[in-house]
Amino acid sequence: MQGTVDGFSYGAVTPLVAYLMACLGGALGLRCTTRALLVTHSGRPAWLALGAAAIGSGIWTMHFVAMMGFAIEETPIHYDKPITYASLALAIVMVGVGIFIVGYRGATGTALFTGGTITGLGVASMHYLGMAGVRFHGRFTYNTLTVAASVVIAVVAATAALWAAGRVRGFLWSVGASLVMGLAVSGMHYMGMAALGVHLDGASHVAGGVPEPSVLAPMLIGPLAFLLLAGVVVVFDPLMVMGRPVRRTVEHKPGVPAAAVAPHPDRRPAFHEARRPEHHGSRTP
Repeated sequence: MQGTVDGFSYGAVTPLVAYLMACLGGALGLRCTTRALLVTHSGRPAWLALGAAAIGSGIWTMHFVAMMGFAIEETPIHYDKPITYASLALAIVMVGVGIFIVGYRGATGTALFTGGTITGLGVASMHYLGMAGVRFHGRFTYNTLTVAASVVIAVVAATAALWAAGRVRGFLWSVGASLVMGLAVSGMHYMGMAALGVHLDGASHVAGGVPEPSVLAPMLIGPLAFLLLAGVVVVFDPLMVMGRPVRRTVEHKPGVPAAAVAPHPDRRPAFHEARRPEHHGSRTP
């Protein structure tokens, strides 16, 4: 028996909120990745890990906010919690692999292609593993070509996002990139849902109706809290917001390259480096 699917039980509310979650996770992840490229190798892993967790959490939250509006009219649906949380871990790990590749190899050539492919496959894998955790009196089937299209969208979106993280430094440019990334990730989700077919068991069915938000809401609390904390880190780190290191202006000395006299951004001039008053005239030995 074919089931009747409604992916927009609450109208435009769930797609809009899901899109905003994807944009939020993308924006935080891009800023963290950009920050990682501006520090030494010793501090880079922490920022890259934070960026991967932000993007993974944002994509996962987007998926399940959108799923709040998903209903099968002939049967109620439930979620397998271990599989649902496993999809979150998978997203963070695979996005992290892609981000670390770009973070250490650069956002060009083979590194960008490899990192974008792994990250995109992570996004798609999260989606379909999350769908495997949906429990109802029946089973899902998928259209192969539509699934392939959704995976291509995920890979292209991830590659573009990693390119932006490695190339874009301005805050407004990063915001624009995150909006595009959120649109692509949401498009991948709904493309994957368009590939979906529902086949119900032969047993009698209980009307499903509109899904209750309380089914998924408790599982979203942790990732949402993490995104909030990551947002606080971004807001209170000026370098992450501006996307470039702050350099002090120094006096250029004739015959000495500017790079030789430019101090390290975090270095304060020592006492003996203070400018001394000039003496005019010659001094008798």
